[in-house]
Amino acid sequence: MEENVIFAFSLTLFAGLSTGVGSLIGLLSKKFNPKLLTISLGFSAGVMLYVSMIEIFVKAKDSLSLSLGEKVGYTWTVVAFFCGIFLIALIDKLVPAYENPHEMNTKKIIEESSDKDKARLLRMGMFSALAIGIHNFPEGLATFMSGLTDPTLGISIAIAIAIHNIPEGLAVSAPIYYATKSRRKAFIYSFLSGLAEPIGALIGYFLLRQFFNDLTFGFVFASVAGIMVYISLDELLPTAEEYGEHHLAIGGLVAGMLIMAISLLLFL
Repeated sequence: MEENVIFAFSLTLFAGLSTGVGSLIGLLSKKFNPKLLTISLGFSAGVMLYVSMIEIFVKAKDSLSLSLGEKVGYTWTVVAFFCGIFLIALIDKLVPAYENPHEMNTKKIIEESSDKDKARLLRMGMFSALAIGIHNFPEGLATFMSGLTDPTLGISIAIAIAIHNIPEGLAVSAPIYYATKSRRKAFIYSFLSGLAEPIGALIGYFLLRQFFNDLTFGFVFASVAGIMVYISLDELLPTAEEYGEHHLAIGGLVAGMLIMAISLLLFL
């Protein structure tokens, strides 16, 4: 059990710290490749949508059905799924649109800003770090719980979340760098926002481990499925559309679903 916990936590740490990778790409690269980012984000959305609806939701339903019976278990799976969606939607609602990195306005604001707007950019970067940190809590729990119960599933989710964390790192570091001209500060704040993911995993684990049974597992997994579906539809696909062509985003999404499906079939 201890080895499983370490493995699951390592996956969560990998996924969370990829915000730092996004920061480094933005700060060190001279040329940005929007098409590659579009395909990657679409791919990540495909993985998360497929695994949420085909794998996680079904596992949650099976667990709740064991505890509550088939009909009641299925009903509570649906309820928990939409509770996960409403939870992450509420978090989005509570973060002001201007500072919310999920609103995809970072590039536009930087391009339209002058030296007089440094305070505005710095504020945007700081709020982006806070918003991403809040969002990373449930994502960390999703990665951790998946890795704890199914290593193959955990690895797939960790990779998908890591891909989608890369532009989030850019959303934090870019405005802070333009405001302070300090690559060090930009990287540190981006890096710290990603740490919320493993912290969320640890908090969730220590709060739930005493009550960990089929019932708890089912509720958590169904909620996680809802959270991941919302993130894919509200964040990943719109961001992919903004940075590239529509068909590249959809192609990446289908590829992500296909590869996820093949990987699950191989480990049956």
